[in-house]
Parts: sequence; C-alpha cells; structure tokens
Amino acid sequence: MKTDFVSTSEAARILGVSRITIFNNIKKSKIPAIKVGRNFVIKKDDVLKAAGELLTSKQKINIDKAVAKATKQYGEVFKRLGKE
Repeated sequence: MKTDFVSTSEAARILGVSRITIFNNIKKSKIPAIKVGRNFVIKKDDVLKAAGELLTSKQKINIDKAVAKATKQYGEVFKRLGKE
C-alpha cells in the first residue's frame, strides 16, 4: 500500500538536509506537518514543494543539468515508460 506521508527522517533524506533543518522549517511553518504522537509526518507533496524552496540556486541548476542529460540520453525510454 502506498503512503502519502513521510517521516521527518525520510523528508531530510529526500531533501538532503538534516532532521534539525526539517524541524526548524516545520516550526517556522515553511513545511506543513501533522503531529502524530511524539513525531511529525509530512505529506509527500509538501516535501516536494519544500525542495523548491530549500534548494540553493546552484543545486537547482545541477538538477536541471542532470534532468536535461537524462532526457537527452533516455528520452525515448521515458516516453515508452510513460505510456505503460
């Protein structure tokens, strides 16, 4: 079963930041989170939105370059996979 939420640890790993950074951003309301017991969970969509805000310009440029390179090399494969 697919889950729509991730833990703070998973969010930190996805974003390449520390858990403390995640907690600080939750505290500042930059990342919406739901408290479950003593822990927080974050919607996957909100993690992706946070990625756009937490990444530096250089990181975004590097991601764009990697996507462009992958698209150039595997564009046809991506199209075929998208049809499945």
